[in-house]
Amino acid sequence: MEREPMRIREGYLVKKGSMFNTWKPMWVVLLEDGIEFYKRKADNSPKGMVPLKGSSINSPCQDFGKRMFVFKLTAAKQQDHFFQAAYLEERDAWVRDIKKAIHCIDGGQRFARKSTRRSIRLPETINLSALYLSMKDPEKGIKELKLEKDKKVFNHCFTGTCVIDWLVSSNSIRNRKEGLMLASSLLSEGYLQPAGDTSKAAAEGLSDTPFLDLSDAYYYFPDSGFFCEGNSSDDDVVLKEEFRGIVVKQGCLLKQGHRRKNWKVRKFVLREDPAYLHYYDPAGGEEPLGAIHLRGCVVTAVEDMPDSKKYDVDNILFEIITANEIHYYLQAASSAERTEWIKAIQAVARTGK
Repeated sequence: MEREPMRIREGYLVKKGSMFNTWKPMWVVLLEDGIEFYKRKADNSPKGMVPLKGSSINSPCQDFGKRMFVFKLTAAKQQDHFFQAAYLEERDAWVRDIKKAIHCIDGGQRFARKSTRRSIRLPETINLSALYLSMKDPEKGIKELKLEKDKKVFNHCFTGTCVIDWLVSSNSIRNRKEGLMLASSLLSEGYLQPAGDTSKAAAEGLSDTPFLDLSDAYYYFPDSGFFCEGNSSDDDVVLKEEFRGIVVKQGCLLKQGHRRKNWKVRKFVLREDPAYLHYYDPAGGEEPLGAIHLRGCVVTAVEDMPDSKKYDVDNILFEIITANEIHYYLQAASSAERTEWIKAIQAVARTGK
Protein backbone atom coordinates (compact mmCIF):
# COMPACT_ATOMS: atom_id res chain seq x y z
CA MET A 1 0.00 0.00 0.00
CA GLU A 2 1.44 3.33 -1.07
CA ARG A 3 2.23 5.73 1.78
CA GLU A 4 0.56 9.15 1.62
CA PRO A 5 3.02 12.06 1.57
CA MET A 6 3.59 13.75 4.92
CA ARG A 7 2.15 17.21 5.59
CA ILE A 8 5.14 19.34 6.50
CA ARG A 9 3.54 22.78 6.90
CA GLU A 10 0.17 24.39 6.19
CA GLY A 11 -1.45 27.77 6.59
CA TYR A 12 -2.85 30.79 4.79
CA LEU A 13 -0.61 32.62 2.31
CA VAL A 14 -1.48 35.19 -0.33
CA LYS A 15 -0.86 33.77 -3.82
CA LYS A 16 -0.54 35.64 -7.11
CA GLY A 17 -2.81 34.48 -9.92
CA SER A 18 -1.05 32.69 -12.77
CA MET A 19 -2.74 34.73 -15.52
CA PHE A 20 -3.71 38.06 -13.93
CA ASN A 21 -1.96 40.31 -11.43
CA THR A 22 -4.43 39.46 -8.66
CA TRP A 23 -3.43 38.30 -5.19
CA LYS A 24 -5.80 36.08 -3.22
CA PRO A 25 -5.56 34.27 0.11
CA MET A 26 -5.12 30.51 -0.25
CA TRP A 27 -4.82 27.67 2.24
CA VAL A 28 -1.41 26.26 1.30
CA VAL A 29 -0.22 22.77 2.22
CA LEU A 30 3.44 21.76 1.87
CA LEU A 31 3.79 18.03 1.26
CA GLU A 32 6.96 15.97 0.84
CA ASP A 33 6.57 16.01 -2.94
CA GLY A 34 4.66 19.20 -3.71
CA ILE A 35 2.62 22.22 -2.66
CA GLU A 36 -1.17 22.14 -2.80
CA PHE A 37 -3.30 25.27 -2.50
CA TYR A 38 -6.98 25.46 -1.64
CA LYS A 39 -9.49 28.30 -1.82
CA ARG A 40 -10.54 27.55 1.76
CA LYS A 41 -9.11 25.46 4.58
CA ALA A 42 -12.19 23.23 4.68
CA ASP A 43 -12.09 22.39 0.94
CA ASN A 44 -11.43 18.75 0.02
CA SER A 45 -10.02 19.35 -3.46
CA PRO A 46 -7.08 21.68 -4.15
CA LYS A 47 -7.27 24.47 -6.72
CA GLY A 48 -3.81 23.50 -7.89
CA MET A 49 -0.60 21.66 -7.11
CA VAL A 50 3.08 22.46 -7.75
CA PRO A 51 5.41 19.41 -7.85
CA LEU A 52 8.68 20.05 -5.99
CA LYS A 53 10.83 17.70 -8.07
CA GLY A 54 13.07 19.88 -10.22
CA SER A 55 11.78 23.07 -8.62
CA SER A 56 13.79 25.96 -7.21
CA ILE A 57 12.94 28.67 -4.70
CA ASN A 58 13.98 32.31 -4.57
CA SER A 59 13.71 34.44 -1.41
CA PRO A 60 13.48 37.31 -0.86
CA CYS A 61 11.62 37.97 -4.11
CA GLN A 62 11.44 41.67 -4.93
CA ASP A 63 9.57 41.45 -8.24
CA PHE A 64 6.61 43.29 -6.71
CA GLY A 65 7.60 46.60 -5.16
CA LYS A 66 4.68 47.13 -2.82
CA ARG A 67 4.50 43.56 -1.47
CA MET A 68 6.80 42.42 1.31
CA PHE A 69 7.79 38.89 2.40
CA VAL A 70 7.22 37.33 -1.03
CA PHE A 71 8.99 34.16 -2.20
CA LYS A 72 9.03 32.64 -5.68
CA LEU A 73 8.77 28.94 -6.45
CA THR A 74 9.83 28.02 -9.99
CA ALA A 75 8.54 24.62 -11.11
CA ALA A 76 10.46 22.20 -13.32
CA LYS A 77 8.55 23.50 -16.37
CA GLN A 78 9.82 27.05 -15.58
CA GLN A 79 6.43 28.27 -14.37
CA ASP A 80 6.74 30.81 -11.56
CA HIS A 81 4.47 30.77 -8.50
CA PHE A 82 4.53 33.72 -6.07
CA PHE A 83 3.47 33.48 -2.42
CA GLN A 84 3.35 36.22 0.23
CA ALA A 85 3.66 35.60 3.96
CA ALA A 86 2.44 37.95 6.68
CA TYR A 87 5.82 38.66 8.26
CA LEU A 88 9.52 37.82 7.96
CA GLU A 89 9.68 34.83 10.32
CA GLU A 90 6.70 33.17 8.63
CA ARG A 91 8.21 33.59 5.16
CA ASP A 92 11.57 32.24 6.28
CA ALA A 93 9.94 29.18 7.90
CA TRP A 94 8.10 28.32 4.66
CA VAL A 95 11.23 28.84 2.56
CA ARG A 96 13.37 26.73 4.92
CA ASP A 97 10.96 23.79 4.80
CA ILE A 98 10.46 23.99 1.02
CA LYS A 99 14.23 24.05 0.45
CA LYS A 100 14.65 21.02 2.68
CA ALA A 101 11.84 19.14 0.91
CA ILE A 102 13.44 19.83 -2.49
CA HIS A 103 16.84 18.72 -1.14
CA CYS A 104 15.32 15.47 0.18
CA ILE A 105 13.72 14.74 -3.19
CA ASP A 106 17.01 15.37 -5.01
CA GLY A 107 18.84 13.08 -2.58
CA GLY A 108 16.23 10.34 -2.58
CA GLN A 109 15.56 10.83 1.15
CA ARG A 110 12.44 11.18 3.29
CA PHE A 111 11.72 14.53 4.89
CA ALA A 112 12.30 14.45 8.65
CA ARG A 113 12.71 17.09 11.32
CA LYS A 114 16.12 17.14 12.92
CA SER A 115 16.02 14.60 15.73
CA THR A 116 17.75 15.12 19.06
CA ARG A 117 17.14 11.66 20.50
CA ARG A 118 20.67 10.47 19.88
CA SER A 119 22.43 13.72 20.83
CA ILE A 120 20.66 14.05 24.20
CA ARG A 121 20.05 10.29 24.76
CA LEU A 122 16.28 10.52 24.82
CA PRO A 123 14.72 7.06 25.38
CA GLU A 124 12.92 5.62 22.34
CA THR A 125 9.90 4.80 24.55
CA ILE A 126 8.99 8.49 24.92
CA ASN A 127 6.34 9.62 22.44
CA LEU A 128 6.88 13.35 21.96
CA SER A 129 3.72 13.79 19.88
CA ALA A 130 1.51 12.23 22.58
CA LEU A 131 3.30 14.25 25.27
CA TYR A 132 2.71 17.45 23.29
CA LEU A 133 -1.03 16.76 23.11
CA SER A 134 -1.11 16.19 26.88
CA MET A 135 0.72 19.46 27.47
CA LYS A 136 -1.94 21.28 25.40
CA ASP A 137 -4.91 19.68 27.18
CA PRO A 138 -7.28 22.53 28.22
CA GLU A 139 -8.00 20.94 31.61
CA LYS A 140 -4.75 19.24 32.68
CA GLY A 141 -2.15 20.80 30.40
CA ILE A 142 0.16 23.79 30.73
CA LYS A 143 -1.76 27.03 31.23
CA GLU A 144 -1.08 29.72 28.63
CA LEU A 145 -0.52 33.14 30.19
CA LYS A 146 -0.02 36.80 29.38
CA LEU A 147 3.50 37.70 30.61
CA GLU A 148 5.43 40.99 30.62
CA LYS A 149 9.18 41.49 30.29
CA ASP A 150 11.46 44.26 29.01
CA LYS A 151 8.49 46.53 28.19
CA LYS A 152 6.92 43.81 26.04
CA VAL A 153 3.76 41.80 26.53
CA PHE A 154 3.88 38.10 25.55
CA ASN A 155 0.43 36.59 24.92
CA HIS A 156 -0.43 32.85 24.98
CA CYS A 157 2.90 31.71 26.43
CA PHE A 158 4.42 30.17 29.57
CA THR A 159 7.75 30.01 31.40
CA GLY A 160 10.45 27.35 31.23
CA THR A 161 9.87 26.67 34.93
CA CYS A 162 6.18 25.99 34.24
CA VAL A 163 7.13 23.37 31.64
CA ILE A 164 9.47 21.50 34.00
CA ASP A 165 6.96 21.76 36.85
CA TRP A 166 4.29 20.22 34.62
CA LEU A 167 6.57 17.39 33.48
CA VAL A 168 7.36 16.58 37.13
CA SER A 169 3.72 16.72 38.28
CA SER A 170 2.55 14.53 35.38
CA ASN A 171 5.18 11.87 36.27
CA SER A 172 6.78 12.22 32.82
CA ILE A 173 10.22 12.59 34.43
CA ARG A 174 11.95 11.66 37.70
CA ASN A 175 13.76 14.97 38.31
CA ARG A 176 14.32 18.42 36.85
CA LYS A 177 17.55 17.36 35.11
CA GLU A 178 15.60 14.79 33.11
CA GLY A 179 13.00 17.50 32.51
CA LEU A 180 15.61 19.73 30.86
CA MET A 181 16.56 16.86 28.57
CA LEU A 182 12.96 16.18 27.58
CA ALA A 183 12.05 19.86 27.17
CA SER A 184 15.16 20.42 25.01
CA SER A 185 13.98 17.63 22.74
CA LEU A 186 10.49 19.11 22.51
CA LEU A 187 12.08 22.45 21.59
CA SER A 188 14.36 20.95 18.94
CA GLU A 189 11.53 18.91 17.37
CA GLY A 190 9.38 22.06 17.07
CA TYR A 191 6.75 21.21 19.70
CA LEU A 192 7.85 24.27 21.71
CA GLN A 193 9.04 27.65 20.43
CA PRO A 194 11.20 30.24 22.26
CA ALA A 195 9.69 33.68 22.96
CA GLY A 196 11.91 36.58 23.99
CA ASP A 197 15.66 37.16 23.90
CA THR A 198 16.56 34.90 26.87
CA SER A 199 15.00 31.70 25.53
CA LYS A 200 15.98 32.46 21.93
CA ALA A 201 19.64 32.91 22.88
CA ALA A 202 19.64 29.55 24.67
CA ALA A 203 17.96 27.82 21.71
CA GLU A 204 20.69 29.20 19.46
CA GLY A 205 23.41 27.59 21.59
CA LEU A 206 24.42 30.54 23.77
CA SER A 207 23.66 28.68 27.01
CA ASP A 208 24.61 25.36 28.62
CA THR A 209 21.25 23.86 27.60
CA PRO A 210 18.93 24.78 24.70
CA PHE A 211 15.96 24.89 27.10
CA LEU A 212 16.00 26.98 30.28
CA ASP A 213 14.32 26.05 33.57
CA LEU A 214 13.83 29.74 34.44
CA SER A 215 10.87 31.93 35.30
CA ASP A 216 12.03 34.66 32.86
CA ALA A 217 12.55 32.31 29.89
CA TYR A 218 9.33 32.24 27.85
CA TYR A 219 8.01 29.60 25.43
CA TYR A 220 4.83 28.92 23.45
CA PHE A 221 3.08 26.22 21.44
CA PRO A 222 3.54 26.79 17.68
CA ASP A 223 -0.21 26.74 16.93
CA SER A 224 -1.37 28.60 20.04
CA GLY A 225 -1.98 32.08 18.62
CA PHE A 226 1.11 33.53 20.37
CA PHE A 227 1.94 37.17 19.68
CA CYS A 228 4.11 39.81 21.30
CA GLU A 229 3.23 43.45 21.87
CA GLY A 230 5.81 46.17 22.45
CA ASN A 231 5.17 49.48 24.14
CA SER A 232 3.45 52.04 21.91
CA SER A 233 1.69 55.37 22.34
CA ASP A 234 -1.65 53.54 22.32
CA ASP A 235 -3.28 51.77 25.23
CA ASP A 236 -3.03 48.08 24.30
CA VAL A 237 -3.78 46.44 27.61
CA VAL A 238 -6.26 43.60 27.58
CA LEU A 239 -9.57 44.60 29.15
CA LYS A 240 -13.20 43.57 29.02
CA GLU A 241 -15.07 46.36 27.32
CA GLU A 242 -18.15 47.93 25.78
CA PHE A 243 -18.91 45.77 22.76
CA ARG A 244 -19.12 41.98 22.56
CA GLY A 245 -15.88 40.03 22.89
CA ILE A 246 -12.66 40.55 24.80
CA VAL A 247 -10.46 43.44 23.69
CA VAL A 248 -7.06 42.13 22.62
CA LYS A 249 -5.52 45.33 21.25
CA GLN A 250 -6.58 48.88 20.51
CA GLY A 251 -5.08 52.05 19.12
CA CYS A 252 -5.22 54.60 16.32
CA LEU A 253 -4.41 53.71 12.70
CA LEU A 254 -4.88 55.37 9.33
CA LYS A 255 -7.56 53.68 7.21
CA GLN A 256 -8.10 54.06 3.48
CA GLY A 257 -11.70 54.66 2.37
CA HIS A 258 -13.13 52.23 -0.18
CA ARG A 259 -14.83 54.84 -2.37
CA ARG A 260 -12.80 58.05 -2.28
CA LYS A 261 -9.52 56.30 -1.40
CA ASN A 262 -8.74 59.04 1.13
CA TRP A 263 -7.02 58.25 4.44
CA LYS A 264 -8.53 59.05 7.84
CA VAL A 265 -7.44 58.42 11.41
CA ARG A 266 -9.63 55.86 13.14
CA LYS A 267 -9.53 54.25 16.56
CA PHE A 268 -9.37 50.47 16.10
CA VAL A 269 -10.43 47.90 18.68
CA LEU A 270 -9.46 44.26 18.07
CA ARG A 271 -11.74 41.69 19.71
CA GLU A 272 -11.78 37.92 19.86
CA ASP A 273 -14.77 35.57 20.15
CA PRO A 274 -16.30 36.95 17.97
CA ALA A 275 -13.28 37.94 15.85
CA TYR A 276 -13.85 41.54 14.75
CA LEU A 277 -11.76 44.65 14.19
CA HIS A 278 -14.10 47.58 14.93
CA TYR A 279 -13.19 51.17 14.05
CA TYR A 280 -14.47 54.37 15.64
CA ASP A 281 -14.24 58.12 15.27
CA PRO A 282 -11.22 59.02 17.47
CA ALA A 283 -12.98 62.22 18.57
CA GLY A 284 -15.52 60.13 20.44
CA GLY A 285 -18.67 58.13 20.00
CA GLU A 286 -19.65 54.77 21.43
CA GLU A 287 -21.03 53.27 18.22
CA PRO A 288 -18.47 51.89 15.74
CA LEU A 289 -18.29 53.34 12.22
CA GLY A 290 -17.73 49.86 10.85
CA ALA A 291 -16.25 46.43 11.49
CA ILE A 292 -13.97 43.96 9.71
CA HIS A 293 -14.81 40.29 10.27
CA LEU A 294 -11.46 38.53 10.76
CA ARG A 295 -12.43 34.86 10.76
CA GLY A 296 -10.58 33.26 7.82
CA CYS A 297 -8.86 36.52 6.81
CA VAL A 298 -5.27 36.97 5.65
CA VAL A 299 -3.16 39.94 6.81
CA THR A 300 0.14 41.00 5.21
CA ALA A 301 2.58 43.90 5.25
CA VAL A 302 2.50 46.21 2.20
CA GLU A 303 5.55 48.23 1.22
CA ASP A 304 3.97 50.78 -1.11
CA MET A 305 0.70 51.80 -2.81
CA PRO A 306 0.24 53.77 -6.03
CA ASP A 307 -1.84 56.54 -4.42
CA SER A 308 -0.10 56.61 -1.03
CA LYS A 309 2.13 59.62 -1.83
CA LYS A 310 -0.92 61.58 -2.99
CA TYR A 311 -2.33 61.33 0.51
CA ASP A 312 1.00 61.73 2.32
CA VAL A 313 1.03 58.17 3.67
CA ASP A 314 4.30 56.98 5.20
CA ASN A 315 4.07 53.47 3.68
CA ILE A 316 4.08 51.63 7.03
CA LEU A 317 1.10 49.79 5.60
CA PHE A 318 -0.63 46.47 5.97
CA GLU A 319 -3.52 44.83 4.16
CA ILE A 320 -6.38 42.71 5.48
CA ILE A 321 -8.12 40.44 2.96
CA THR A 322 -11.33 39.04 4.41
CA ALA A 323 -12.79 35.60 3.70
CA ASN A 324 -15.13 37.16 1.11
CA GLU A 325 -12.11 38.91 -0.49
CA ILE A 326 -12.70 42.50 0.63
CA HIS A 327 -9.38 44.41 0.87
CA TYR A 328 -8.66 46.89 3.68
CA TYR A 329 -5.51 49.03 3.80
CA LEU A 330 -4.26 50.39 7.13
CA GLN A 331 -1.19 52.30 8.28
CA ALA A 332 0.57 51.98 11.64
CA ALA A 333 2.78 54.53 13.37
CA SER A 334 5.96 52.43 13.07
CA SER A 335 7.23 49.16 11.58
CA ALA A 336 7.27 47.56 15.05
CA GLU A 337 3.67 48.56 15.68
CA ARG A 338 2.64 47.21 12.27
CA THR A 339 4.17 43.84 13.15
CA GLU A 340 2.31 43.83 16.50
CA TRP A 341 -1.01 44.49 14.76
CA ILE A 342 -0.39 41.83 12.11
CA LYS A 343 0.46 39.15 14.66
CA ALA A 344 -2.44 40.10 16.93
CA ILE A 345 -4.93 40.01 14.03
CA GLN A 346 -3.52 36.67 12.86
CA ALA A 347 -4.01 35.18 16.31
CA VAL A 348 -7.60 36.40 16.56
CA ALA A 349 -8.37 35.21 13.01
CA ARG A 350 -7.20 31.70 13.95
CA THR A 351 -8.87 31.40 17.35
CA GLY A 352 -11.93 33.68 17.19
CA LYS A 353 -15.37 32.90 15.79
